[in-house]
This record gives sequence, structure tokens and C-alpha cells, in this order.
Amino acid sequence: MDQQLLVFVTVAEKENFSRAAEELHMTQPAVSQYIQALENTLGTRVLERSNKYVRLNKAGEIVYHHAKEIVGLYSKMQHLIDDLTNNASGKLSIGASYTFGEYILPHYIAQMQTTFPLINPSITIGNTKEIAELVHAHQLDVGIIEGDLKDNQLHIVPIIEDSMYVIAASSHRLSQIEKEVGAADIEKEPWIVREIGSGTREASEKLFKSLGIMPKKILEFGSTQLIKESVESGLGISLLSQWAFRKEQSLGTIKVLKIKNLNLTRKFSIIVRAPYQTKALEVFIDLLHDKQILASLTTTNSVIDLK
Repeated sequence: MDQQLLVFVTVAEKENFSRAAEELHMTQPAVSQYIQALENTLGTRVLERSNKYVRLNKAGEIVYHHAKEIVGLYSKMQHLIDDLTNNASGKLSIGASYTFGEYILPHYIAQMQTTFPLINPSITIGNTKEIAELVHAHQLDVGIIEGDLKDNQLHIVPIIEDSMYVIAASSHRLSQIEKEVGAADIEKEPWIVREIGSGTREASEKLFKSLGIMPKKILEFGSTQLIKESVESGLGISLLSQWAFRKEQSLGTIKVLKIKNLNLTRKFSIIVRAPYQTKALEVFIDLLHDKQILASLTTTNSVIDLK
């Protein structure tokens, strides 16, 4: 059944028997036979076929959703068995929220590849909600997310504390104020925030609540890079992680605003679902707990002292 499901998932994703056969290194007739055997086992058709397309029908959508999880679990089980006698190696699917994934994770991956070159990582970047869902569905071996997440089915371990700051273009009027900027001042400005489901968006909403403000204009962008570019252009102000704007701050294009009584921090956390871990995953998690890697980043890329 596991091979039938793997073939089915591949056909569904490629939407073509020939491309699926090429991906699986099989002949097209063999792919067709696996699909036919699966449909006979299930007692229903799962694909709509024509000369132009291959598509999931309603039954196929249900089977695909569960087949992806089953195939993922089977692959994970096989890796665990292999690990009993082998060194850390093989595929490792890692998911990370945007801030960690784009600005911190590459340094950990580089260290892992230097020490354990047989591990083959694949990286998925998304917001906190998206990464948690993929870990839930066994599509990812591990996730690193930002902000608060409560989920009884996931094992959540905080690893790094992250400080967040309100930023503006260096040419912005608020950047010219040497003293602390008041809550009323930043409430009047257009705010650029991440989408709902993002840990950075959650932090922004906590900030508004703590300061008792509600900006009159809020622009929602789905990319941290886009937010930084927009802030630099003077479109508005934003709240971002200290890790996200280090380069722009060092270049002098972005400035941190001094906000009275603002001390906003959050945690980056590891999330896993499976109780058993491959050696590759154990190695990666151990690296995430290695404070020396983070310390080296902090030393070479320190945030400007706000005091």
C-alpha cells in the first residue's frame, strides 16, 4: 500500500502520468497499474483522467490529504531504522518562520554541513501558523517558529530570545527626534505589519495593546524584506526583530526609534511532533541549542546601543 500511495501522491502533484513516471524512475504503464490497484483497494476512482489533464476528484482529495501524511510517516520510520546502524545522514526537512529562516537559520545550516556533510537539508519558509501546520501533517521534521504557540500535539521548546524594535527611515521626521518618541506620535504614522498568522504580526498587536494605541492606517505585507524596503522608502514605520534590519541599520538607512517604556521580547522555539527522532534531526536540534553560534552572530552583527 505504501508504494501505491507514493505513486498516487506523485501523480496528483505532477498532474501527469508521464512526469510522475519520470520522477519515480518507473514506466508509465507501471504507474497506471499502481493507480488502478489503489482504486481497486479503495473501491472508488480517485483521479479524473482525460487527454489533457489528470486531476483529483472529491475522493482523491481526501486520499491525497491522508496519503501525504502516511508517506511522510513511512519515510520517517525508515530513516529511524537506518539510523540504528548508520551515522547522521539523509534528508532533513526544516521549516522556519521568516525572521529566523532568513536571517539566522543559514548560519546553523552552514555549521551542520561542515560537521555532518551527509545530512541533506531542505528548507521551507513560512509564517508561524503555516510551519506549525506542516509539522502537524508530518510534512516537516522540525520547525522553528516565533511568538507564542499553544498546541498539545506538538513538543515546543524555546531556544532563543529575540528583541524587537520600532524602526523608521533615517530621513523620517521621528528619526530626527533625539529624545524618546511618545505613543501618540507613532499612533499617527502609517504602520507596515506582517499578515495574520505571523509571529511578527502577533508582536505588533501586543505592542499596540501595551501602548494603548490603534494606528489609523495599517498596511499588511507578507514579506519582511518588503517591509524593510517600504520603511526605507518612507512609506511608514514598523516593528521588526533585531535580526531583520541589522544590515540596513549599519548602512544608516534605517533607524531605531526610542519608545518610552518599550521592552518587547519574544522567543524563537523548536517544534516537533514525532516522539522519535532521526540522528540527523538530533544533530540539528543540538546545534540549535549551541549558544556559541548565536554568540558569534551577535558579536559580528550587534544592534546599535539605544542607551
